[in-house]
Amino acid sequence: MKRLQHIYDTIDQEGFSSRALQEIDNYVKDIQNGTEDFSRFNLSEHAGLSKGGAPLIGASIVACYATASLTASCHVEGCEGSPANWEIDEQQERLIEQWAKAANLWEDNSEQFLVEEFGPMIAQGAEAKVYYKEGNTSVVKERTSIYSTTQKALDAIVLHNYLFPETAMKVIGFTRDSDGLMRIVLTQPYVNCLRLATKKEIDDMVAAKGFRDNWNGQGVNYISDRLALEDMHPANVFVDNITAKPICIDCIVKFV
Repeated sequence: MKRLQHIYDTIDQEGFSSRALQEIDNYVKDIQNGTEDFSRFNLSEHAGLSKGGAPLIGASIVACYATASLTASCHVEGCEGSPANWEIDEQQERLIEQWAKAANLWEDNSEQFLVEEFGPMIAQGAEAKVYYKEGNTSVVKERTSIYSTTQKALDAIVLHNYLFPETAMKVIGFTRDSDGLMRIVLTQPYVNCLRLATKKEIDDMVAAKGFRDNWNGQGVNYISDRLALEDMHPANVFVDNITAKPICIDCIVKFV
């Protein structure tokens, strides 16, 4: 925590200077090689953080700084209570964009870039645009946040990777779409779908990971002592053509 505070102090004094970027990068590398912990996650969840790549860890550090700086500012100004989620989200987005641009992780014209580098858009939903070139082993997604803050959207990637390492998401950059929505750009293994999973197959899969149904057996939401899984419907859980086992490609996952 002392080292993290030093990074915060450097950003306070210099913004995202070359020194601040280097300190963030050094901390990210130490988290990846296991010599530093990121207190937001337990030991098992750190594997999901590392699988998400250096840009995910860096953005998580900046998001935590954004929350801390906003909270400190509110206290100085004598505000009652904590900042609202929308205020935290705005601060996190603003600072992550500044950091990503300084770190060359920002793409202004992302759609053209992704089509040229990774192939045409093959699917679009409320949460993500998906790009794929025939023969590639991965898809690329532009993912918007459906969470109350950007930090929680980043957490969701970490927790997905921890729970479902076979479809781990790796962050490669950040952008905004034509509507001005911030999007996280990530890669994910391409899954050959044999068929959609059944409710029982999903129940059994998440039960093996310590989850129980959170809606009297009628819904698609599950809970454990620490985490909540939502939106676990068959369109998000396929039976893999190779292993013939259910495999989760996307869901809502968050801390309880």
